[in-house]
Amino acid sequence: MTKALRSPWAEPRAPGNPGILWWDRWLVAGLVVTAIVEGVVRWDSLLWSPLAILFAVALAVTLLWRRTHPLTVVVIDFAAITVMNVVALITSDPDFGLYTMVFILIIPYALLRWASGREIVIGLGLVMLGFATGLAADFTDVGEAIAGFIFAMSPVLMGATVRYRSFARSRDRDQAVLQERAELARELHDTVAHHVSAIAIRAQAGRTLAGTNPNAPLDALRVIEEEASKTLAEMRAMVGALRGGEEPELAPVPGIADIERLARDTGDGPELSVSISGDLDGIAPSVDAAIYRLAQESITNALRHARHATTIEVAVTGDGKWARLTVQDDGEPRHTGNPEPGFGLLGMGERVKLLGGSLETGPGPVRGWVVSARLPKDGSPR
Repeated sequence: MTKALRSPWAEPRAPGNPGILWWDRWLVAGLVVTAIVEGVVRWDSLLWSPLAILFAVALAVTLLWRRTHPLTVVVIDFAAITVMNVVALITSDPDFGLYTMVFILIIPYALLRWASGREIVIGLGLVMLGFATGLAADFTDVGEAIAGFIFAMSPVLMGATVRYRSFARSRDRDQAVLQERAELARELHDTVAHHVSAIAIRAQAGRTLAGTNPNAPLDALRVIEEEASKTLAEMRAMVGALRGGEEPELAPVPGIADIERLARDTGDGPELSVSISGDLDGIAPSVDAAIYRLAQESITNALRHARHATTIEVAVTGDGKWARLTVQDDGEPRHTGNPEPGFGLLGMGERVKLLGGSLETGPGPVRGWVVSARLPKDGSPR
């Protein structure tokens, strides 16, 4: 629960920060070219043109590290901006900088998006100083100064908003997993404890009456066997139904044999082919149910998100120890960069993890999306 209740400002970087991305490099390259071109075009109107171009290029390059070291970038860039504004104020020439340097507005956004709380306080002080000296160097009237300040501060609000929304999604994701575990623990306690207590009582009674009633041990063993069978069945059903709620309480839990039934539910969508092969004898009910649920979730995702897909292939195989599931579609490749898994996939991943298996998802070798799961047939963690 501690993780779910953490503050959105406590960590140095927001969850999921990928560091330097390929589009960051393209962004910086574009800004460098733009700064050079503008500097050449405005060469005669700028004060110290070579220095202004070098200044803009150097600050543009620092954007590469705005995600990983936001406070450092703020210190470097806004200290430089403050110096530039002071020079413009002393020389009474506001044309020292390039228009390209409007990219500086990205940095306050990055500060609020990826820095820690203490870094944000320090960084905002430098940002305010830079903007204040800029307004002083190019002051016209109070109205324009207020409008300029509001415009300059808007990235701060945007960064804070995006950060909080990212944190809220992360918190909801954590709570979804915790809720599944808490529900499992509660159901295990409420239903299994009763049977285990009955087993213990009958065992004690059988041992106590063994000397006076020869049939007592046999009766006790019969009750123990029945209670133990109920306990195992209920434990497997609960572990295999972490998501819960999809089926009526007394309905049989679907398994591998029911996957082919999903082919009749695709309607006018892609053709669904199902193949089941290998040694699947002796598979635990929890694993049987998990493979069905994972296939169902994967097929649903493919129907929703696989653009122009014509087929969805589902393959279930088994050997001596493992059961494997592969679901693949032939839709257009998904250019998602750093995808955020939905709560459904998170629940399935948690189910596979609790059963001692592994789950992998990603783009196919040529087209489409592939979901691959491997679970021990006995459903016990390795």
